[in-house]
Amino acid sequence: MASSSSASMRTSGEATPPGVPSSQSSREASREGTPTKSVPTAAVDNTPTDSSKLKTFLGILKKFIGVSDMAAVRFSLPAQLMEPIPNLEYWQYLERPETFVSIPDSDDPLERMLRVLRFWFTKDLKYIKGKPCKPYNSVLGEFFRCNWEVEEIPPPILDSNEKTNSPTATSRKDNPIVVSYLTEQTSHHPPVSAYWTDCPEKGISARGFDQLSAKFTGTSVKVVPGQYNDGIFITVSSRDNEEYRLTHPAAHLGGFLRGSLYVTVSDTAVVACAKTKTKVLLQYVEESWLGKTQNKVEGIIFKYDPSNDNKSKIKDVSEKDVLVRIEGCWHDKIYYTVGGKPFNKSEEKHLLIDVGSLMPVPKIIPPEEQQLPNESRRFWHDVTDAIVGKRYGEATNLKQDIEQRQRDKAAEREARKAEWQPRFFTEQLGPRGKPELTREGRDLLKGMLERQYHLEESRETAA
Repeated sequence: MASSSSASMRTSGEATPPGVPSSQSSREASREGTPTKSVPTAAVDNTPTDSSKLKTFLGILKKFIGVSDMAAVRFSLPAQLMEPIPNLEYWQYLERPETFVSIPDSDDPLERMLRVLRFWFTKDLKYIKGKPCKPYNSVLGEFFRCNWEVEEIPPPILDSNEKTNSPTATSRKDNPIVVSYLTEQTSHHPPVSAYWTDCPEKGISARGFDQLSAKFTGTSVKVVPGQYNDGIFITVSSRDNEEYRLTHPAAHLGGFLRGSLYVTVSDTAVVACAKTKTKVLLQYVEESWLGKTQNKVEGIIFKYDPSNDNKSKIKDVSEKDVLVRIEGCWHDKIYYTVGGKPFNKSEEKHLLIDVGSLMPVPKIIPPEEQQLPNESRRFWHDVTDAIVGKRYGEATNLKQDIEQRQRDKAAEREARKAEWQPRFFTEQLGPRGKPELTREGRDLLKGMLERQYHLEESRETAA
């Protein structure tokens, strides 16, 4: 629950993030024909044990030593090494949608940038509250859609500059704000998906292409954005189409030898808004030489010239240009100080967000009878049912059947010299990392906002 006063919001020892609810109901609707609310876990406790699965997985990974990009190989794993969740459902960034919809509400550009950072630090809750997993490989043309309902709007961060908003959270339980999401696998070689998040009521949307490049180093997997993954692009139409670009840092997936997977980040992430001439550099600190994960992050918000954007390291930015300094643990509490003074010399440290107190918010998913055959939950239903039921041989056979159908249909298209066309996005890969919606894509999102889930069958499927 939000702090009830501006004074408590700005206290360095505060345990609750400013205005971000610490939990939300995860009820699962049971009536037939009713959309379900669910938070698919990143891992299910089934046999074989996690440690034995990791040992088997490590044996497979050793075959990829020296391979420049494992993700491009699209290797197939036996079902017992996978978690029962579709890739398109797993890869999304609205674990806490209230942080996203609150971005446009301030008239202060610095406040809006801080709200973008509040959203940024919640987007990877799946790694903090769960463990990394290997979801199903998406098939070409597969898609996933869902809604979120926001019942509480976080209060301002820099409350001293706010005149139109209350310093406490705003309840919307009687009239929730709806956020809709669509993602489609637009390319198979290379494996790329396009996504679009939309909240017309608040005048904000986000889009991008998801693609990973992965390399096994012998003890860990290094994961970096792929060629077509240029980051998350947030557009605030209610603020004269202000655009924020958020780039993904490189990460390492480790713990294979310990028998427990974990993610570390040791790279720089950048958030920039050319219209307001504000930019963020976030430096994720590498784990210590003893191997103990720190999950530390430090950063700055500063004024920059978009026509001469040559600052890529915190040390290169003059103290007089620094507006805010950021420091903390991206698994726990993140603090900020106002002004260019070094963080450790600042008298007042304010809590930006307490990530450790948060859990992912449930998605609202169309009932299965209103999903199309190539819609993620329905498409993988039989495989998921078999894995959850611990029928791993059956699950592997079903997964191999899907993979063979995809190869057969790809051969058919090649024989008739037909190029695959996505249904909801205009291009497979697209320029500058910014996908565009087709008319059907726009209509789908409009229907989701109106809770109208019916869609015509896809004219062509790839599996």
